[in-house]
Amino acid sequence: MKKLFLYIGFLSFSGLALGQVAIGKSTITNNSVLLEFDDSASNAKGIILPSVSTVPSAPVNGTFIFNANTKKIEVYQNGSWVGLTDAGNITGLYNNSSSEVASAGVIIGNKDTAPKGALVLESDNKALILPKIGNPHTAVGSPYPGMICYDTVSNSLAVFDGNVWSYWK
Repeated sequence: MKKLFLYIGFLSFSGLALGQVAIGKSTITNNSVLLEFDDSASNAKGIILPSVSTVPSAPVNGTFIFNANTKKIEVYQNGSWVGLTDAGNITGLYNNSSSEVASAGVIIGNKDTAPKGALVLESDNKALILPKIGNPHTAVGSPYPGMICYDTVSNSLAVFDGNVWSYWK
């Protein structure tokens, strides 16, 4: 629990400082990113999207969720939610009944941002580089519904819906 508070505090401080953050590695290797993950060949960890049963009321374009009702990974685009997967399987979802520690979320890139989310990355000239995993369908032993990464073998976005991996080029 102490590590969680330190981690959240670090991310919060990084966001206020308008800095870049590296996760799973000691330094940022690309000056064009806000958040960078371990990109070693042995990496098998992706991002787990929030699983929601009530979609955000005022989302912004580019918001990603795992919708527990439709059982799909969805992105908000041009005024509507677009499914990125077929209906998946939610039996593996873990229901977190504890209250949120940082209910305002963590913002990296702009401390005065208006969008709400658990993690908001905002910049005019920096991007997010997803965790890179070669063949996630075989490399990730127990994928979690809502997992997202970049497949370095197929050069595509890979998302897991609880049943299968879907790949987007």
